[in-house]
Amino acid sequence: MANSDVYLRAMMSLVARQTFSPERLSEIVSPMANANTYETFNLCDGTRTQNEIANLLKMDRGNLSRSVNKWIDEGVMIKVTDDGKDRPVHVYPIPDRFIQSAKKKEGAKKKDG
Repeated sequence: MANSDVYLRAMMSLVARQTFSPERLSEIVSPMANANTYETFNLCDGTRTQNEIANLLKMDRGNLSRSVNKWIDEGVMIKVTDDGKDRPVHVYPIPDRFIQSAKKKEGAKKKDG
């Protein structure tokens, strides 16, 4: 990644954090606080295409496409074209504390269920 790309991503992340708190970002990405959805969002870092992400997660491509389009509409993701391929890029990743909290809640539901 070129230095200019690194600087641009850093600026985008800085502005995004002023616009979307981590709490608000996590609500936009997954209103039900689903750990898998958070992890999917975090994989959209511009290094992979949607197909690569879907294959990696063994996820339905249509579901991923709908999620990415929703996140773009909400302003928390963009798509960049690199080597002729579109790659989704989040404004910044969901912090790990939200993923761990969601996993704990999901584990507690399984115990109770």
